[in-house]
Amino acid sequence: MFRFHNLSMRRRLFLRQAFWLGLAAPAFAIAEPDGFPWRAFVVDFIQSDGRVIDHGEQARSTSEGQAYAMFFALVANDRERFRLLLEWTERNLAGNDLRRNLPAWLWGKSLTGRWQVLDANPASDADLWLSYVLVEAGRLWGEPAYSELGLAVLARVSRLSVAQLPGFGPMLLPAPQGFAFSGAKWRVNPSYLVPQQLRRFAAADPTGPWSGMVTSMPSMLRAVAPLGIVPDWAIYASGHWLPDAESNATGSYDAVRVYLWVGMMSGADPLRAALLDTQRGLRAHIAMDGQLPERIDSRSGKAMGRAPVGFHAALLPWLSALGDTNALASVRSRVSAARMDKPVVGTRTYYDRALALFGMGWLDGHFRFDPQGRLVTPWAT
Repeated sequence: MFRFHNLSMRRRLFLRQAFWLGLAAPAFAIAEPDGFPWRAFVVDFIQSDGRVIDHGEQARSTSEGQAYAMFFALVANDRERFRLLLEWTERNLAGNDLRRNLPAWLWGKSLTGRWQVLDANPASDADLWLSYVLVEAGRLWGEPAYSELGLAVLARVSRLSVAQLPGFGPMLLPAPQGFAFSGAKWRVNPSYLVPQQLRRFAAADPTGPWSGMVTSMPSMLRAVAPLGIVPDWAIYASGHWLPDAESNATGSYDAVRVYLWVGMMSGADPLRAALLDTQRGLRAHIAMDGQLPERIDSRSGKAMGRAPVGFHAALLPWLSALGDTNALASVRSRVSAARMDKPVVGTRTYYDRALALFGMGWLDGHFRFDPQGRLVTPWAT
């Protein structure tokens, strides 16, 4: 049961309500004394004009980084930063018009020294996060214009980045270009599917492909992860899911998000148990001291390398959902020791910090998702 000492009354009421609604996990659902570490993320990675900088990648920016930061700004109820992030994204990645253009996925310094779009192909996971956070910002802040823009982005994703796989159904492709091949063959990234988002989109856009995508997730994951270890990429061809030769069927920096998304699902979502069951093979690779491997062969189970701290943070909701309190305690101890809540400009990777904000933010009760995929926050409760 929850312990409520050292929490504000508003957060206490939120956690009690979340528990009875089936939104909260029973273990470690207590906010850190410093609260949601959004300000540290802002100091380390966000320019004053709203650009999210990945210091580890030549100071580039991505649509994913912009969308994740907008989600964290919404969780933190930071309307001004949210506006700046959105304006930078629209101005620099979408040709000043998100209603007509999906954002380019990569922006940075070209070989000629000019800061510009480096790859205009949109990344559909970032596009869906952008759509989701706009829809939810409109609902939570009472700003219909945000929701309308989010639905416009969603409509373009549905038109440009969704394929009908014969014998399977609708599937999100990683981008409009480059992932559909001749001979009825497609390359898919399982981490691009966020069940909470698909639930929300199914309600907001009932004629779209979203309900079919979420209900087919368990069968897709069972097929691509026969050992319960999710790969970064998979191939669908001739009516079958196949290992991806290009990535050697490895699960690593992409796949870790699949465990994160499923771990954060509402306990009342009827698909959560089935989705968790498709991923149980990873548990055997968590060491007694909470250390995780960086890469795992999804076909053989062979593990390699030592995972960064962001991986550990991403698995916290998943371990909580599994009820594995011993592993949860050891992994959380490893994450806490890294002090991801403190700003250290230029010395940490954006991706590690983003995964930590998701994992620790959820575990500490700063946000939840309800069974319909809607965002639930203490300040809006």
